[in-house]
Amino acid sequence: MKRIRIKELLAETTSQPAVTVCGWVRTIRRGKEVAFIELNDGSCLTSLQIVAAPDLAGLDASGLGTGACLTVQGELLPSPASGQTWELRATALTLLGPADESFPLQKKRHSLEYLRSIAHLRPRANTFSAVFRLRSALSFAVHRFFRERGFTYVHTPIITASDCEGAGELFRVTTLDPQAPPLRDGQVDWKADFFAEKTGLTVSGQLEGELCALALGDIYTFGPTFRAEDSHTSRHAAEFWMIEPEMAFADLSDDCALAEDFLRYLVTFALNECGEDLSFFNDRIEPGLIVRLEALATASFAAMTYTEAVERLLRSGKSFEYPVSWGCDLQSEHERFLTEEIIGGPLFVTDYPAELKAFYMRLSDDQRTVAAMDLLVPRVGEIIGGSQREEREEVLRAQMMRKGVSQEALWWYLETRRWGSCPHAGFGLGFERLIMYLSGMENIRDVIPFPRTPGSAKF
Repeated sequence: MKRIRIKELLAETTSQPAVTVCGWVRTIRRGKEVAFIELNDGSCLTSLQIVAAPDLAGLDASGLGTGACLTVQGELLPSPASGQTWELRATALTLLGPADESFPLQKKRHSLEYLRSIAHLRPRANTFSAVFRLRSALSFAVHRFFRERGFTYVHTPIITASDCEGAGELFRVTTLDPQAPPLRDGQVDWKADFFAEKTGLTVSGQLEGELCALALGDIYTFGPTFRAEDSHTSRHAAEFWMIEPEMAFADLSDDCALAEDFLRYLVTFALNECGEDLSFFNDRIEPGLIVRLEALATASFAAMTYTEAVERLLRSGKSFEYPVSWGCDLQSEHERFLTEEIIGGPLFVTDYPAELKAFYMRLSDDQRTVAAMDLLVPRVGEIIGGSQREEREEVLRAQMMRKGVSQEALWWYLETRRWGSCPHAGFGLGFERLIMYLSGMENIRDVIPFPRTPGSAKF
């Protein structure tokens, strides 16, 4: 018989005389008259209780313990035990993969740090199966949101010759012999490399996304990005996923409106579609999580300029670790104070000093600020960052020169401003930051199946 997912069985409304399930043993208890097996197949958080007679063939097989993989056939019946609707009375059992007592995930609480050391097995733990189901569901929601609004999904390159942010944090991609690279005038001859120039892993798909928006109208990218940043904080990883929409014929207010709709949509989707896993996070990870998400889903999104934000912070009388002044880069402590204490909800901060932001952001008429925005939310601070892009060629060239960005390397980007340029805007949302916000998980390493961080590329 074809296997049925446990999630589907638990949703049944009537008994089923003959079903087949497959999964992994969470616990097994053997008694003189009956044996109980808690079986989970990853389709949902809840396990299915298997009830087996002690003389059932295969029940005494060597290796039938916690972690073992089974196929079970039997009858789905109402469970007399409290806390569960159904149980499976087993008529046949097959051991697909044994597991002995050395299996690292025995039935006890394990620290998140320990589970990171066994990333090949941690998806079987309740916390991580819930995280990765949430991640899967939200990936689908991202695509559905943009499809419903007529956006075109664009695959931007992972290997690139441009550093979007100009921060020099690219991972180098090369086929040259690191022990004896070809030299020209004492320097590495990159023209002898595979791509005939210096290339690396992308830090953002934005620049290529802009090119497509200036032809297709509204587009988005959703894919992996990389930062060779030697950061060991709980919020940084060397490999992560970014969602980056770009809209033609749009300004900063359009950008903020899309960001608000997007975040509200994703939070609402999670509440409606991922209830069991969110309840787990609410009980085990962050008490009050669901109330917080429900509040955001219906909240009004406030807005203030960077200048006003600095003034409000200074007037607050709060003593911050990082002093506040006009021209300073707002730190997480400042962002959280603004959204949690001053506003008490989500907040757009706009019009940042030009010196703080990237070359591609549109210079305002005051020549001091750019049309940039950050969306701040309680508990984490910034969750989305974006801007209206500089569509004027002469202003863009001046900004690139001021910030030391090579115009020669980005000749193709500049040409889009020469031929048919228009106002356009976009933003970036780090997918892992979103999952952290929706799950209550505090370390980015715990929302990526196999995290890549400084000194670690295991699994």
